[in-house]
Amino acid sequence: MPTSYDIPEVLDRREGPYGEVVLRRHGELLQIIANGCFLMDTSDGRSERLLVDAARDALDDRPGPAVLIGGLGVGFSLAHAAADPRWGRITVVERESAIVDWHRSGPLCGLTEAARQDPRTRILEIDLIKYVNETSDTFDALCLDIDNGPDWTVTDGNNSLYSDSGLASCARLLNPGGVLAVWSAQPSPEFEESLRNAGFNQVRTEEIPVARGVPDVVHLAVRPG
Repeated sequence: MPTSYDIPEVLDRREGPYGEVVLRRHGELLQIIANGCFLMDTSDGRSERLLVDAARDALDDRPGPAVLIGGLGVGFSLAHAAADPRWGRITVVERESAIVDWHRSGPLCGLTEAARQDPRTRILEIDLIKYVNETSDTFDALCLDIDNGPDWTVTDGNNSLYSDSGLASCARLLNPGGVLAVWSAQPSPEFEESLRNAGFNQVRTEEIPVARGVPDVVHLAVRPG
């Protein structure tokens, strides 16, 4: 019979415009579930840190590059970017107001408190796809982690981000030589081909080893100068 430790405890459940989002505690871990699909937890953060570092390392030596982080999640990407003095402006786009609330005054607050207070940081409550399609802001790096990958989206509407038009919008936001970095739970040769067809250069995939199963990956591509 399972012990209480084995049964996740629901800390908050919200119904929003994109469906249900849940924050739960499982032992020492905090987990985010969207529409019944596991998104992420506080167990590691290696892949989120690699997402940010891989984008930064792929840039040239331009001073104070601006980064857009798509998806706040448990905050690993934001915290890691803010801990790096090489980054300039840090913008995070998160469509779920519940997730933003959990960071501002809830169980996730301690994970991002310093990063949220950093003057370089701003957090926008807006759908990433809407923002990418409509903003006039530009960046040197886009670090996108809103799905389990291009082939495994949280909601059907997110598919458009990885389409030809979505990638064209991403390229429009990038300054010349800017880097697009997309996290995925599994490699996607099809997405690599889509990046090349969209005009990106230096398309490659970096693997993040996991304990079991297929490695997580970060897809990287550079907008031509």
